[in-house]
Amino acid sequence: MQRYTSFREFYPHYLSEHANITCRRLHFAGSLLVIAVIVIALLAPLAGYGFAWVGHYFFEKNRPATFSHPVYSFIGDWAMFLDVLRRRVRI
Repeated sequence: MQRYTSFREFYPHYLSEHANITCRRLHFAGSLLVIAVIVIALLAPLAGYGFAWVGHYFFEKNRPATFSHPVYSFIGDWAMFLDVLRRRVRI
């Protein structure tokens, strides 16, 4: 096994191990998917809270409990979600 002292030295070897275009495309697709999942994971709370805050501001005309009781509010969101699925709370 050859030892490399830098990435610059290693990279040509790495590319030679990925000479097949389909292999490179699969690597690219996998990496792109990882980036998409990370971006979605980072944006999901903003989207979730965004919808909730719009509902409070425009329809309930109150301040979301997230600001005063963040943990209980988070648990409450998921409890209400499950109650909707169980048809205990109507939407």
